[in-house]
Amino acid sequence: MASSERIYRVIFHNQSKIYEIYARNISDGGLLGFVEVEELTFGERTQVVVDPAEEKLKNEFEGVKRTYVPMHSIVRVDEVEKEGAPKISDADGNVTPFPTSVYGPGRGTD
Repeated sequence: MASSERIYRVIFHNQSKIYEIYARNISDGGLLGFVEVEELTFGERTQVVVDPAEEKLKNEFEGVKRTYVPMHSIVRVDEVEKEGAPKISDADGNVTPFPTSVYGPGRGTD
């Protein structure tokens, strides 16, 4: 798989919901504690049936060149063969962010 063809599925926790989005590029970015997600992809389907969840995500990220997701909100990042349907789902079960920060007081401030 060529690097220009890579697609990543990024699953993260946001305001009591689980977001699943697809992007062509992810990195540790320039902001400490954030994952940079670029080139979001949304299926350009020619079907008559429209998925309301995908449309909601497409509208939410419309005009976004890149987004920064807090590291502690990331549930999973996968490199996938092909893009799936982005979605938002309820956070059923126990999805809890890490209780402490690796960049807390007294760490790396010497």
